[in-house]
Amino acid sequence: MDERSGARYPLTDPRWRGDDGAPLTVSALPGITREDVDTGTRSLWRYRAALPLDIPAPVSLGEGLTPLVEKAWGEVPVLFKLEWFSPTGSFKDRGSSVMISLLAQRGVPEVIEDSSGNGGASVAAYCAAAGIRATILAPESTSPAKVLQARAYGARVELVPGDRDATAAETLRRSARTYYAGHNWHPFFLQGTKTLAYELWEDLGFTAPDNVVTVAGAGSTVLGCDLGFSELLASGQIRRRPRLLVAQPAHCAPIHAAFHGEPAAPFAPTIAEGAAIRAPVRLPEVVRAVRRSDGDMAAVPEDDIATAARRLAALGLYAEPTSATAAAAIDVFRARGAIRPGETTVVLLTGSGLKAATTMSTLFTDRNDAS
Repeated sequence: MDERSGARYPLTDPRWRGDDGAPLTVSALPGITREDVDTGTRSLWRYRAALPLDIPAPVSLGEGLTPLVEKAWGEVPVLFKLEWFSPTGSFKDRGSSVMISLLAQRGVPEVIEDSSGNGGASVAAYCAAAGIRATILAPESTSPAKVLQARAYGARVELVPGDRDATAAETLRRSARTYYAGHNWHPFFLQGTKTLAYELWEDLGFTAPDNVVTVAGAGSTVLGCDLGFSELLASGQIRRRPRLLVAQPAHCAPIHAAFHGEPAAPFAPTIAEGAAIRAPVRLPEVVRAVRRSDGDMAAVPEDDIATAARRLAALGLYAEPTSATAAAAIDVFRARGAIRPGETTVVLLTGSGLKAATTMSTLFTDRNDAS
C-alpha cells in the first residue's frame, strides 16, 4: 500500500512504487507466535510464516541468526547484534534474500540497483545465487572493497559522478528499461529486514528488548524493526514496542533534522558512507516509526564516529564507521535518559570493517604510528 495516498495495490502487482511516485509498504500483517518459528531452518527463513506471500524456493545463503554479544560500553551494559556475520558482510542480506526470492519466483531475468556499497554487493550476491543478471550503480566515492565485492559476484558495476543521490536519480531514469530492485524502495526488502525484530525476540527468550540502537541512512533497519515489533505486538507476543534510538552522522542527518523539527544542516563528506543519503525516500515513515516507539534520534560528529570505531575494535568488534555511528550514540542516549539503568539495550552493528578498508586504514594507521 501507499501510506501517503492510501492507495492499495495487489501483492501480485510487480510494481515497486505507487502511481504518485511514493514508496510502498505491505499492509499490516497479524504476526506470528513462537509455535510458527521453523526452528529446523538455519536462516531468516525460519520466520517465513511472517511473510505476506508463500515463497516455496527461497534464494538463501544462510542469512540471519547472527550473534548477539554482551559487552559493556563504558558503564552501559549492551548487547551488540553482529550483522556482519551475514553472507556478504552486512544486514542488507536480510532484505536482499526476501526481495530477490520474490523476483526470482516471478521470473525477473535482470535487475538494476543503486547503492553506496553494501546494498549493491548484497543484491549482486543474491542475483548470482538466483541466476539473475544485475547492474549496480554506485557513487564514484564508494569504497573499493564494496565495488570489488559486487563485481566478484558477476554484477556489472558502474560508478556515477557525484553523490549518493545522483546515483539514485540515474538509476531511476534507467528503471524504465530494466526492473528496479532498489533496496530503499522495494516493499519486500523491508519484509526481509523485519526479521531482525523476530530474531531479537527469539534471541532474548521470546521477549523484546527495551531499546534498539541503530544507524540510519535510508532507515531500513528502523522500518524493519517497526514492522516486526508491531506484528509481534499485534500477535500478543510482546507487551510494547522497544524504543528505537536512531543515529545519523552529523554531516548528513536529514532524518534527525525532520524528527526534531529543524532545518537540515549543510551536507559534508562523512566517514559513515553507508548513511550519506541526503534525501531518504521513506523519510516521513522513518520519523513516524521512531515516534511510534517513543524513541529518539541523535546526530553524531565525525570525531565521535572515529573514536567509537576504535573503541569497538578494542572490544574485539571490527565495525565499519557507518556501524560505529550507532555505538557512538549510546553515550548520547544515556546522557539524555533515553537509555536507563537496568534496561536491555541492543545495538545493531550493521556492517564489517572489512567493507571500508581504506577508511579503516586511515583510522588505525594514524593511531599505531603514534604509539
